[in-house]
Amino acid sequence: MDGFLVLESISKSFGNRKVLDNVSVSIRFGEIFSILGPSGCGKTTLLRICAGLEEPDSGRIYLNGQDITDLPANKRPVNTVFQNYALFPHMTVRQNIAYGLKIAGRDKNEIDEEVNRFLKLTQMENFSGSKVTKLSGGQKQRTAIARALINKPNVLLLDEPLAALDLKLRQNMLSELQKIHNEVGSTFLYVTHDQGEAMSVSDRIAVMNSGKIEQCAAPVDVYERPSTSFVASFIGDTNLVEGMVVSNSNNFCQLVITALPAMRAMSLDGVSIGDRVRLLIRPENILILKDKPESLDSIDNIISGTVKETTYMGQQTKYLINAGDHLLSVVRHNGAVSDDSNIRAGDTVWLQCRADKSYVLAD
Repeated sequence: MDGFLVLESISKSFGNRKVLDNVSVSIRFGEIFSILGPSGCGKTTLLRICAGLEEPDSGRIYLNGQDITDLPANKRPVNTVFQNYALFPHMTVRQNIAYGLKIAGRDKNEIDEEVNRFLKLTQMENFSGSKVTKLSGGQKQRTAIARALINKPNVLLLDEPLAALDLKLRQNMLSELQKIHNEVGSTFLYVTHDQGEAMSVSDRIAVMNSGKIEQCAAPVDVYERPSTSFVASFIGDTNLVEGMVVSNSNNFCQLVITALPAMRAMSLDGVSIGDRVRLLIRPENILILKDKPESLDSIDNIISGTVKETTYMGQQTKYLINAGDHLLSVVRHNGAVSDDSNIRAGDTVWLQCRADKSYVLAD
């Protein structure tokens, strides 16, 4: 398996509980790679194994071609930024950032030069002499990142680094994190349960569930073309409807679905007539209309339903639609040109969705 940081068949159990089950992944040099999943899926354990803070029961870890599986944590060219920052409370910002270089016995002038560089990089120059106990959450996070990066690790491991911050600060820090990454060029391995963070900051995402990686791909592919029902449900809002394949040709299949008209969708390799599958349609890919459209393209699906509820959310309005035996979610971006502005609960509506924005999942 080619890559800069390679995890090969990693398994780990705590007692009778298997936390990681034969996990393999290859991370490229210089990318921001996120491990995303719910609490308890094994993502933090995987990161701690990379850091040398946990030992795998089986499997190997390679960094730049070197097997580091048995290398102690303090000998690995990686640094970790923890959720709680793990800063030294009795030290100033400058002293915290300088700590790693000081322990390594670097020259004082070199230390000062490097600390000044990372203070500027993380926009902490004005807080150089402040005790970390006096800092805000975002300032502590910047200090922790600077301290971790100043030793020039091959890989920076970030374990839920923004979890303690409020929403707006998280958004600002994500932007800053990308700027820092572009400046230093290290490989970032980012662990989070927050899909928004992973989608916005990552070059690629590995979605974990119950100790296994269910999909590893670019954010757009994870969202637009999820490989499993779990990934589809975990990443964003989605509609999943069970059906049976009755035809399959030219990358499209037709499904028979209980209490709905036949629907067309993008097919997968290996899907056969008679297979039970799930139809995936994202809420924003459904057009909600008060009147049945007079003409449709050959790849358009059209169904009718009754509005169960509407929720105004500022930039968008969310509708829940009873369609046959199914409850479908539809999102309309407010301000878009449409005839749906007066749609209310109880109204009969028409839902239009294109087959090339609808996908079949085999699991």
